[in-house]
Amino acid sequence: MNIMLFHSTYGLRPAVREAADRLRAAGHEVWTPDLFEGRTFDTVEEGMEFNESIGKDELLKRAVLAAAPYSERGLVYAGFSLGASIAQTLALGDERARGLLLLHGTSDIAPNAVVDELPVQLHVAEPDAFETDDWLSAWYLQMGRAGADVEVYRYPGAGHLYTDPGLPDYDAEAAEATWRVALGFLDTL
Repeated sequence: MNIMLFHSTYGLRPAVREAADRLRAAGHEVWTPDLFEGRTFDTVEEGMEFNESIGKDELLKRAVLAAAPYSERGLVYAGFSLGASIAQTLALGDERARGLLLLHGTSDIAPNAVVDELPVQLHVAEPDAFETDDWLSAWYLQMGRAGADVEVYRYPGAGHLYTDPGLPDYDAEAAEATWRVALGFLDTL
C-alpha cells in the first residue's frame, strides 16, 4: 500500500518516523509530510497554539499539496490525533482513497460526504478526553451514513497518544496491539 501518514499536534516526532519505518518493514511505501515545517513541541498545549496560529485551512492546504503527487496511486490516509483528522478529511475527499487508518483521532464529517465502502479503522483510548464516547458514537453513525466500512478499537486505560514512546501517554501493550491490528487491516486492502 501507499500510505500518507500525518503527524499529531506535537509535530513530526521520532515516533512518527518509527511508525513509518514499521509500516515500510511490512512492505508499504510511506510518506510523512511535515505540516509544521520542522517545528515540534513538548506539550499538547504548545502544539495546539502553533496549530491554531497556522489555521485549519493552511494545514489542509499543506496536506493536500503533500498528498497530491501520490494520490493517483490510490493512497491509504493515516494519522495520529490531529493528523488523523487531516487524514480523514483528505480520504473523504479523494475518490481514489484505498483506506483510512485513524490513530487517536477523528474529525467532523461534511453532511454531503459520500464514499463507496471506504475501509476505515480507528484506534483510540478509552476513555479519551479528545474523543468522548458521545462524539465517537455520532462519528461512527455519520461515517456509516457516508458509506464507510468502519472498525473501532478501544484501549481501556491508555492515554490519548498511547503509541508514542516519547510521551507520558505511552502504553506499550496497547501500542503493540494497535500495530498488530493495523498491519492486519492494511494487508486486507
